[in-house]
Amino acid sequence: MHLTGRLYGVLCLLATLLGFSLMPSAQAADGVSTTAASEATTSSALLAQLQKMQSAAQHLNYSGSFVYQQAAQMRSSRVTHVVAGKSELEKLELLDGKPREFVRDNEDVASYDPDQRIVRREKRVTRDTFPAIVDARPEDLARFYRLQSDGDERVAGRNCQVIVLVPRDKLRYGYRFCADQATGLLLRGQTLDGRGEVIEQIAFTQIDIGGIDRARVSPTYKDTRGWRIEKAAMVPADLSAWQITPPPGFRKIQQVRRVISDSGEAGAAPAQNRPAEREVLQIVFSDGLAAISVFIEPGSQGREEGTIQQGAMNILGRRQGDYWLTVVGEVPAAAIRQVANSIELKSK
Repeated sequence: MHLTGRLYGVLCLLATLLGFSLMPSAQAADGVSTTAASEATTSSALLAQLQKMQSAAQHLNYSGSFVYQQAAQMRSSRVTHVVAGKSELEKLELLDGKPREFVRDNEDVASYDPDQRIVRREKRVTRDTFPAIVDARPEDLARFYRLQSDGDERVAGRNCQVIVLVPRDKLRYGYRFCADQATGLLLRGQTLDGRGEVIEQIAFTQIDIGGIDRARVSPTYKDTRGWRIEKAAMVPADLSAWQITPPPGFRKIQQVRRVISDSGEAGAAPAQNRPAEREVLQIVFSDGLAAISVFIEPGSQGREEGTIQQGAMNILGRRQGDYWLTVVGEVPAAAIRQVANSIELKSK
């Protein structure tokens, strides 16, 4: 679950409405003051819980199976996380479909594709991977979301506290997190649409916390002799000529020039199935919960403009001059359109 983003004019509107409110009686003013103080205290406690949730995901040793649901699709995986000295080690195994495995040592990631006999090595791009999916500053969360407690539940046989993040605008989704009462680790994360309905979720079905042997984060495929080793063709790039306005709270975290691969033909032998590659520019924005990527590449032949939605994910593709732009993010369609409409190429 790589989470979402959306926007704000609500705070300004509230300030305006408060400015025009009638002068309250001293008794009413005291009531408002008491309510505000109570809400601030609750918000501070929940922010501390969210910080504990993220810290637990980064510093605890754990291993568990989880299910990710997006629209009608469901996928199961297993994650194992071990901290050894200064090294944060993680292994993610896909349990459905074709086998794939991702092994991370701090910022270095190796992905293993046994069917194609390929090992790809690259740097980690974002940190919003389950269960470490909250990477936002507390003050930003409080600015863009109302935090609410929603009681206790039970996930994967463990008791957890429910925290709800209600967006203050329509350019980001809401979230419902269930954090383990004993350790703070996130056990389930749900993405909510404007009606409060779940459109995407990820949850542990089984989890062991503590006592995880370091050997469990070692690659399953130890003998890769004869495999093709690929290093990600991704280098930092100055893309300042492209002017893009993201939703408030989103910051530019990466701008790179990279090579991406198209799928090879099904059924072809690995040696014959080497996918076609093309170079694209990528600019990534994040608010610590969701990421929005803008992909830029020359040409547009054979492509149809349009939008696609799958679960929380929205994608927009369009031509702009001599370029094809693709905007992708786990944010509402309105946010994707806003980003796409803001893109300009400034002449040098």
